[in-house]
Amino acid sequence: MTAWWESLSATLRILYCIAAPSTLILVIQTLMSLLGGLDGGAGANPSDTSGLDLDLPEGGADFDAPDLSDLDYTDGSSHSDGALFRVFTLQGIVAFLTVFSWSTIGAISSGAPPTGSIAVGIALGAAAMLAIAKLVQATSRLTENGTIDLKNGIGERGQVYIVIPANGGGAGKVMLKVQSSLVECAAVTRSAEPLETGAPVRVIDVIGDTLVVERDEG
Repeated sequence: MTAWWESLSATLRILYCIAAPSTLILVIQTLMSLLGGLDGGAGANPSDTSGLDLDLPEGGADFDAPDLSDLDYTDGSSHSDGALFRVFTLQGIVAFLTVFSWSTIGAISSGAPPTGSIAVGIALGAAAMLAIAKLVQATSRLTENGTIDLKNGIGERGQVYIVIPANGGGAGKVMLKVQSSLVECAAVTRSAEPLETGAPVRVIDVIGDTLVVERDEG
């Protein structure tokens, strides 16, 4: 192994250092996407819980959960959200690095000049990143056009894709299965702590096109 590594040029060493971690992250992302939300939401009330009342045990005070309906959320599907932000997502960047590195390694290993190989790798990586962006956009459109009713996702489990700020401070993204389809949706939380990327969550409410989620401790 050491002899093989020493025999590589500096360019190939750099490419392998990019290829190995990016491929691992891509595999993990893919597994998270496939497995996220597979568990049903047993025990959750599938009715609309907008304006959810949280009643404390006898002797405690009753209070209403904060109304998040007046906050301005966006799911990144409109032109005003910025096309660049839909392209330069975590999944897109990881896909770019994976395809770029391996395709460049393949080209150099086949005898092509490094400069030309890197150009080919960049082109193929960019194509992969655009393909991921189109896939995410197509998934968002399925949600928007009514094919998928987000209220059917109440009680379902998923995973955080983009960090969700605490106390309804903004919208993040979650990946989950709704009506047997894997979707990416805007999401907020009423929790006092933010929900980090990869955190397991359960949908407890739907406000417009935005899910309200909480950390899934089960």
